[in-house]
Amino acid sequence: MRLTVKSEYGLLAMIDLACRVDEGPVSSREISDRQGIPGKYLEQLFVALRRAGLVGAVRGARGGFTLGRPAAEITVLDIVEALEGSLRPTVCDGERAAVCGRGDACAAADVWERATAAVRGVLESTTISSLARTQVVLDETASTIEPSAGRQD
Repeated sequence: MRLTVKSEYGLLAMIDLACRVDEGPVSSREISDRQGIPGKYLEQLFVALRRAGLVGAVRGARGGFTLGRPAAEITVLDIVEALEGSLRPTVCDGERAAVCGRGDACAAADVWERATAAVRGVLESTTISSLARTQVVLDETASTIEPSAGRQD
């Protein structure tokens, strides 16, 4: 189980799209500028997200990206797995398990499986819709705080 900057940036981009779902297609440059994601990197992420059906692209002067399906149907797990691959333990799986040779005779294996299940549960139960609603509230709160508030001159 590895979560990298791909997941972080991909999630930020998807929340940005969900916050602007009623505005039509959003350019990758706008998302890049708002979220501080390098433009070329964001384009690569959108290729993978598009392949997974999570975003759509509209060409033309007013083109950009849209959500591939309703925000309430897109989970954080969908995004992570589209960008990182299947979420599974990194310690007791694949090549490492073959090299280790302990298989079912390892007390730590159960811990890694439970940890992965817990992370998977959180990511699977969190939708882009809920994160977008939270982001809107956070943005509104931030905009009502005066820049000079708390400063002592």
